[in-house]
Amino acid sequence: MKSQKVKKAIVSVTNDLVSDNRVHRTCSVLTEMGYEVILVGRRLTGSLPIQRAYKTHRFKLLFKRKFTFYAEYNVRLFFFLLFHRADLLVANDLDTLVANFYISKIKKCPLLYDSHEYFTEVPELIHRKKIQRFWSKIENKIFPKLPFAITVSDSIANEYSKKYNVPVYTIRNVPTIKENKKKKDVSLIFHSFTNLLMYQGALNIGRGIENLIESMLYLDSDTVLLIVGKGDVEKELHEKVNEFKLNERVKFLGKIPIEELCEYTLNADLGFSLEDDRGLNYRFALPNKIFDYIQASVPVVCSDLPEMKKLVHHYNVGICLNETQRQPNVLAQIIKDALSNTVKLNEWKENCRKASKELNWEKEKETLRALLQKLVDGTFIF
Repeated sequence: MKSQKVKKAIVSVTNDLVSDNRVHRTCSVLTEMGYEVILVGRRLTGSLPIQRAYKTHRFKLLFKRKFTFYAEYNVRLFFFLLFHRADLLVANDLDTLVANFYISKIKKCPLLYDSHEYFTEVPELIHRKKIQRFWSKIENKIFPKLPFAITVSDSIANEYSKKYNVPVYTIRNVPTIKENKKKKDVSLIFHSFTNLLMYQGALNIGRGIENLIESMLYLDSDTVLLIVGKGDVEKELHEKVNEFKLNERVKFLGKIPIEELCEYTLNADLGFSLEDDRGLNYRFALPNKIFDYIQASVPVVCSDLPEMKKLVHHYNVGICLNETQRQPNVLAQIIKDALSNTVKLNEWKENCRKASKELNWEKEKETLRALLQKLVDGTFIF
């Protein structure tokens, strides 16, 4: 009797794999479904070691930025996919889609496209029209040929569905339930503090981090700010902290493994997600850090953009701020008021605990599992 062939799935991203919660959770679902998974990304200078329950492969690329990087990555990815057997391909974001799409056609292999954002409307592209048109052409060519896609919020899903007449489903970036939660000791980071503010996520343009740092000038010295993540404006943020002489009250942890992140988040009194309205991508964003704060019972201070506002108001887990309220001096006063109102703060924390029972990956993954099964079973026409 012949042994049954092991199903294989190849999942690809352009990052270095270390801190991508969404992709890790997708790989874990595929592993639970019986797939042997390979997660493909890239190795950066200073990339941390990675150990997962599935295989990983990271390209060491010659080019680090712009068109040459994306071209090299997709060529390398194309040949990697060509010479590795796969029963399912998962492309994360538009910058991995080209290689995956053509290999899926060559091998007649099902392809799931997961758009983590409204890619052509990210702030890095909306003022660079030639590059934006380049990515738009790729999206316009491939997206209508997909059986369906998934993305991170209802607003982005609706936009894509209307634009390409393709079913697009929402899989939210919710965390797994954390049992036996333990806090990381932050006494070595801040020697003394009463209130800890936290920002976690990409350090990119339009995230409101500059205003959050400057608001520290108007807050008492026992209030500190912890920033976790890396990104394009990291150098400028460090310079701003130095300029304002806030080095003892604002600390950067850089990128840390996803397994450790919650241990830091648990220390926070307030968690921040202050995106500007810079194009449709940010306007329709529903950042995973908001769900991480809620899972850690940390009240949320966020922008009053549609998806964030809907979530925070529905569960009453924090406060949403308009553009004027996100200015440093006004923001500082709002932070002071929130921290001093212990009744409201405790109400938000209790609501976070309640919301975390609904907003968790254990529930959300069932939708992803059902969609993946339909894809591989051929329920969706390939």
